[in-house]
Amino acid sequence: MRRRPLLLSAARLAIDQIDDGLLLLLAARRGVVAVAARSKQRGGVPVHDPEREARVLARGARLARRLGLAPGSARAVLALAIEDGRGLQQRPAPAPGPTASLSRDEATQAEPMNDATSHPVPDADRSGIDRWLALLPPPRRLAPLLALLPTAPRNRVFARVLGRALAPAAASGALAFLEGRRIGVDAVDLGLSVAIGMREGRLLVDDGPVEASVRGSTCDLLALAGRLEDADALFFHRRLQVTGDTELGLTARNVLDGLSWEDLPLPLRVVLNRTARMARRARAAHQVRQGVMAAP
Repeated sequence: MRRRPLLLSAARLAIDQIDDGLLLLLAARRGVVAVAARSKQRGGVPVHDPEREARVLARGARLARRLGLAPGSARAVLALAIEDGRGLQQRPAPAPGPTASLSRDEATQAEPMNDATSHPVPDADRSGIDRWLALLPPPRRLAPLLALLPTAPRNRVFARVLGRALAPAAASGALAFLEGRRIGVDAVDLGLSVAIGMREGRLLVDDGPVEASVRGSTCDLLALAGRLEDADALFFHRRLQVTGDTELGLTARNVLDGLSWEDLPLPLRVVLNRTARMARRARAAHQVRQGVMAAP
C-alpha cells in the first residue's frame, strides 16, 4: 500500500476541521434563527420573507466575488442555510417550559442565561459535542485565513454590533471620553485588531492608530463580552492587559463594566453568551485533547 504524502494528510485533516466548523456555524445560526422565530411569533410576522432571503443571497454573492469564490457555490450554501432556518421556524412551538420561556427569563433577569437550565444537554451528548469542538482549529490557526479577508466589511459588521450594544451608553454621554480618540481591542491569538473611537457623537470602527489597547485571547474577550467573566478578575490574572494610555484604557473598562446587561438587545445577548460559552468549551476540549495526546 502506498503511503499518502504527509502534506496531503495534513491538508485533509484541515479540510475535515473546516467542515466541522461549517456544521458548528450552521448549528449556531439555528440558535439565532430560533430567537428570530420567537420574535416573529410575538409580532405576527410571517415566517417566509422573500425580500429578506433575496438580500441574504445577494450579499453572499457580493462577498463571494470579493473572496474569489464561485457565486453559485455561495448561493447554494446560503440557500441550504435559509431552507434549514425556514424549516426550523415552521415547526410547532414547544410547550411552555424552561427552554420555551428563555426570552422572557432573559428579559427579566440580570444574570446571563444558564446552560443547565435553558438548554440541558445529556452528559453523553456533551462529551460528543466536546469531541467535535476539539477538532475545531484554534484561533491562532485561523489567523492567516482571517488576514486574507477584506477589513472594510469586517469593520462595518463590528460598527453595527457595537453601535447597538453601546447605544445606551452613547445616549447617556458615557462615551464622551472617546470623542476624537481611539482605543484598540486586540484578539492576539486571532491576529485581529480593531480601533474604536467617536467623532461628533458617532461611533467609529476602523484600523487607525490607537492611544490605548485592550489585549487578550479571543476566548477571554468573548467571555468578557458575554458576561461569563468579570473584568477585574481577567485583568488581575493578566488574561487581559491594557497597553498605551492606561488611564484611557481603564476609563473604557469602567464604562463597559457599568453597562446594564438588560439594555443590550436580546438577540445580541443570546449570541454573545452562546458564542462565549462555545469558545470556552472549545478551549477546554483542546486542552484535554492536548493532554491526552501528550500522555505516553
